[in-house]
Amino acid sequence: MKAFPLQKQHELGLGGVAIGTAFGNISDEQAHAILQKAWDLGIRYYDTSPWYGLTKSERRFGDFLKSKKASDYQLSTKVGRLFEKVNKEDVPPTMWKKPLNYDYKHDYSADATKRSIEESLKRTGLDALDIIYVHDLSEDQVGDRYDYHLEIAKKGAFKVLSDYRDQGIIKAWGMGVNKIKPILDCMEAADPDVCLSATQYSILEHEKAVDRLLPAVKKKAVKLVSGAAYNSGFIAGRERYNYKSEIPKGMTEKRDRIAAIAKAHGTDIITAALQFALAADEFVSIIPGASKISQVEDNVKAWKANIPKDFWEELRAEGLIYDKAQTPK
Repeated sequence: MKAFPLQKQHELGLGGVAIGTAFGNISDEQAHAILQKAWDLGIRYYDTSPWYGLTKSERRFGDFLKSKKASDYQLSTKVGRLFEKVNKEDVPPTMWKKPLNYDYKHDYSADATKRSIEESLKRTGLDALDIIYVHDLSEDQVGDRYDYHLEIAKKGAFKVLSDYRDQGIIKAWGMGVNKIKPILDCMEAADPDVCLSATQYSILEHEKAVDRLLPAVKKKAVKLVSGAAYNSGFIAGRERYNYKSEIPKGMTEKRDRIAAIAKAHGTDIITAALQFALAADEFVSIIPGASKISQVEDNVKAWKANIPKDFWEELRAEGLIYDKAQTPK
């Protein structure tokens, strides 16, 4: 039996997308303050990636955590892209507002996976990494080269990470993707422990995950971490949905109706969204990001809040959540 790294105290984590300047530029000092507030409030699971800010997020997490005792926290990062230093004018256009001067390429081979982990250790300044996710091996990121990259990963990244886990170099590994199919494909080809499922399971949109993803991971004894459970800020009122500017038809009305029902029951949609994701037995953690200290505080408050049972019953009665979806007990 493998020792699974995420326990009850890691149920609420901190994601590193905003720390990597996804939606606005935040300084090193602001990033440190956000991480310090998360630590002070008891958050002990941190997720980052070399992709976030073209290595900026990973460096910021490392700068903060290297003064901490390694046994006091869990850190996950990702493989799947390699980075090369370039001149500022050669930095490719990305979603990051102020990335570092790097170019990148997708590579899921064994050698690239080993190199990626070595470079993550150097960037963070840490002695070890806890969880490694195979990042963005999904059609929404690699397009029609998905099958090509998947075959490389089966012989490369998947085998390396299983070997590293079995040697105790890492504690666990899995997929870190925005789609369901790559997780299913990975479980068919390998033996992952935990997968980061982003954008697939939120209070607004979860039907496909309930029918396809949750039964499959349960059968394989694979756990899930929830990413983008706020639909990359849409639930909080941002004009973006799952990292894109296009809002799906009817979703604004659905969000606003859930928010109104939440208010009538003395709670709010952020609290409901966070607790909805964690209510599913298959999810062991949720990792909302933060670009402000107040967002960390709000997430901790939402995690600890009590929501009346009548709230969930009303959502179900109005068809606002899938009848098969789990809700907090």
